[in-house]
Parts: sequence; structure tokens; C-alpha cells
Amino acid sequence: MSDYRRAFQPGGCYFFTVVTYERRPWLIEKPAIERLRKAFRHVMKARPFSIDAIVIWPDHLHCIWQLPEGDHDFPERWRQIKRFVSIGLESPLNARNEKALWQRRYWEHLIKDEEDWYRHIDYIHYNPVKHGYVTRPADWPYGSFKLAMKRGWYDATWGDAEPSSIAGMTFE
Repeated sequence: MSDYRRAFQPGGCYFFTVVTYERRPWLIEKPAIERLRKAFRHVMKARPFSIDAIVIWPDHLHCIWQLPEGDHDFPERWRQIKRFVSIGLESPLNARNEKALWQRRYWEHLIKDEEDWYRHIDYIHYNPVKHGYVTRPADWPYGSFKLAMKRGWYDATWGDAEPSSIAGMTFE
């Protein structure tokens, strides 16, 4: 049994890594990505939160959430998102008789301050380049980089080289 303790901060800002079952690469297939988007919208209506940044890979995703003031219940949100996606997609069952879509656990990091937030935002947005999928962050279709550019957080040349702020960071 693990001794891991989650950090619950009402109104907190969190970085998450959520992984598919056995790292199976299904997450950016068209039905899956559409279902994931619907799941986020559905859960956000009932249990609000904002997404500051996100990047989705075939076998995992990274994102940063801001929870409402006084609310720290990100585990229930993730449970509902995973459930919503699972209900809408076909999948074989695992040994526990559950759809084999999601790893049971996920990793979270409570964002400590503004500098920590910027580093994790940069990590998310540079990730497609780091993994060799694209040469520029704006070329990856499954993430929030283009929205971040519209917000004025980045210019079009950002990410031509690995930013020094994220050198050595890894959350895979």
C-alpha cells in the first residue's frame, strides 16, 4: 500500500499527468479526443474549474487547473471525467472488470507560486517539441498553445529552442 498523500488546497492550482491504461495510445483518436472534450465541458458545468494549459498525447495528458475558491475536490472531477470518457468509448475489460482505458492513478503537483506556474505552463507547451512530434509548439493540434498565443503569453517564435526555465523537467 502506498504512503502517497495528495495535497489538497482550497482554490488551489494544480499540474496533472493522467495516463492511459498500460500506456495504450488511444487518446488522440478522433472519437476519443471528442469524448474527452465533451467530458471536460460536462464536468466543468457541474463542478467548475478552469484549465490554464493542456497538452494531450496518444497515451497521456498534462494540464493545469485552477479550482474555485474554497474548493479542493480535484479527485472527484478526475473520476467524473474518466468515467464520462469510458462510458462513451468501446474497450476491452481489465482484470478488475473495468474498461481498460485509464491508469487508476494520476500524478498531481500543487503549484506553489507564479514562477512555478510559468514553468509548468512552459513545460506543457514545449512538450510536443521535446518529444519530437513537431518542430514548433503551435504545430501540435492537441493542446492549448495557440490559445496561449492569443492571450499574449507567447509569440510565434517561442519554443524554437528549449526554454531554460524547463531544462531538466520531466513528468512522464
